[in-house]
Amino acid sequence: MKHTLSLLIALALPLTCVSNAVHAAPQESERAAILAPTTDFSVAELHENLPGGSTTNTRRFDREAFSQPSQNMSFADRGNFFIGNGFFRRLWVTAPSSTTSADGLGPVYNARACQRCHLKDGRGHPPENASDSAVSMFLRVSIPPQNAEQADAIRNHMANIVPEPTYGGQLQDIAIPGHAAEGRMTVDYQDVEISFADGATVNLRQPTYDFVDLGYGDMHPDAMFSPRIAPPMIGLGLLEAIAADDILAVADPDDADEDGISGTAKLIWSRAESRVMLARFGWKAGNATIADQSSDAMAGDIGVSNPLFPVHHGDCTESQPTCLAAPVGISDAEGAVEAPAEVMEKIFFYSRNLAVPARRNAGDPQVLRGKELFYQANCTSCHTPKHATRTDDDVEPALRGQLIWPYTDLLLHDMGEGLADGRPEGTATGSEWRTTPLWGIGFTERVNRHTYFLHDGRARNLTEAILWHGGEAEVSREAFRTMDEADRQAMITFLESL
Repeated sequence: MKHTLSLLIALALPLTCVSNAVHAAPQESERAAILAPTTDFSVAELHENLPGGSTTNTRRFDREAFSQPSQNMSFADRGNFFIGNGFFRRLWVTAPSSTTSADGLGPVYNARACQRCHLKDGRGHPPENASDSAVSMFLRVSIPPQNAEQADAIRNHMANIVPEPTYGGQLQDIAIPGHAAEGRMTVDYQDVEISFADGATVNLRQPTYDFVDLGYGDMHPDAMFSPRIAPPMIGLGLLEAIAADDILAVADPDDADEDGISGTAKLIWSRAESRVMLARFGWKAGNATIADQSSDAMAGDIGVSNPLFPVHHGDCTESQPTCLAAPVGISDAEGAVEAPAEVMEKIFFYSRNLAVPARRNAGDPQVLRGKELFYQANCTSCHTPKHATRTDDDVEPALRGQLIWPYTDLLLHDMGEGLADGRPEGTATGSEWRTTPLWGIGFTERVNRHTYFLHDGRARNLTEAILWHGGEAEVSREAFRTMDEADRQAMITFLESL
């Protein structure tokens, strides 16, 4: 029975297939052993080359590597996936339009389609120069709570932020004809030199952000803002299918074990489920489900109303009367929305089933050496290598019972002042970020033609991304900084294999 459970997970068979109570304890023991971090770095682990279990994309490793469906899904579900892809790529247009099924854009917005931010279903990037597009990057904006009611809503997980009174929760830098965009983000960088223990140096980019060309007056004096690039879309359904109890079991908000790592679970009200749930999506874990995350983006980024966000004018506020008076993309005034449930459900399905590409060279000696260094540096305290997905009927068949390798604990961690945006989001502080999944990170350049990492793309490569880690990750960062060049390269080679 050495690998029985591992094989069951990889084949998407139920973890509870042995129903006899006598076998329950050994099965749970074997499950724990399989999910435990390895101590053998001489060979690749069983199924390590399949980070998404049997959903893993093993066929396309070109620019379309992030755009493939769960490889184990049925033929009928593949049809739904590609319909969802069509809606994900749909270019929304200004209302009123003869294309009534696709009008309702804006009036102010950041992109005309989901695919415009998540190009090739991958990672966004900051503008490289003054003429480069910022479409895959935007600025969140909010103000501190102004009264007890607002503070209670955040404390009780019913709200993430208090919107800025004029500009709402996000700065929209594009508008439909006849309307002013809300403003434009600018970014300047200052070099910060970091020295390795062997004498080599690297310059990090310290960004400074600002608003210019504000279209509706001044910002609130206490406005807080945070730049965000669009994250990759792969593996989201598998992350959603991890049992909440498994994630909560490793949370240690008070650092009771005194290891310097105090992962904190984020809770938030789910519009999709009408209850407070564990949040697991977004840079600061802003949403609980793929339905919440996708619907929020449809309304906030594109300005298109949908069943969970039925306001037709997107992020417009009462301080923008011309925006609120603009035509909307509905033909029925009795509660219709611009993106109806059947459209959104297909987008949800597509988002859940974008497959993670297979690992490359998992057994290569340099990759294995880098993996060992990654573990020795305690990076796995936050970037948890392995999880198992649930097997209940609420999980789509293709995603059930999978052994997956996302390298995340889906918890919040204090990353220090260097990465702090100073903008709390719900119960996440201004220096806390959700652990980013690492699967597929080595495909970034191939898919998106760049290697910009972290929440605002300030890191131009993986080395810079590691060196920005602080706070709870400072010990791990220092372990990397004090390695010799060969070991540093081995760790980077390991990350590039993911």
